[in-house]
Amino acid sequence: NGAHRIAAEIAPLLVSFTGEHVGDPRLLICLFGPPALHVDLKFVKVQDAANRVDEPVVLWERETALSSVLRISEARYPTPAPQWIEDRFWVWIHYAAAKIGRGENLEASEFLSFLRTTVLAPLGLSQLGQRPSGVRRVEQIAPQLARELEQTVAALDSQSLIHSLGMAVAIYRRMRDQLEIPISRHNAAELAAIDYLAQVARKLGVSL
Repeated sequence: NGAHRIAAEIAPLLVSFTGEHVGDPRLLICLFGPPALHVDLKFVKVQDAANRVDEPVVLWERETALSSVLRISEARYPTPAPQWIEDRFWVWIHYAAAKIGRGENLEASEFLSFLRTTVLAPLGLSQLGQRPSGVRRVEQIAPQLARELEQTVAALDSQSLIHSLGMAVAIYRRMRDQLEIPISRHNAAELAAIDYLAQVARKLGVSL
């Protein structure tokens, strides 16, 4: 299509594909080369440039069409919604514990990654005044948070997975206590999920 054709005119294009997997089909992910160079191109209408997550540098434009839109709007990076997370977190913990109990260790490990990316890193970075962009560059941006998140990275055995899931719970509870806005806590769900996690640990003969 037109986007691929434009990309191919920039430099030798090895391969490109659109960004449906990240929820943005306007994004064209390109690999140029050799030497290999990864570049993301986004194709948007001028009026749509008002909705953005960062401030671009305008290298070229017709008249001031793009600059005018950027000047009257500002970038807004999506921030984690604490109530949305609390409404789901304890179901997620129950789900992960069930996977460990069934011996689905790869699935449980994958789900711990989901919790880090979707819950723990965004909340932690937001509380530090940083962009909540998952675990991307967290080691450089927030080294202490990165070390804390390392405790949720498990080996593929039940003891390590149970321990890491318990650490994810502990980190979430700490972050929740530090929220600046009040949320409605699901105390009964929290108790049930933690009790279930403890049951799974006992069944497997491992410590929580």
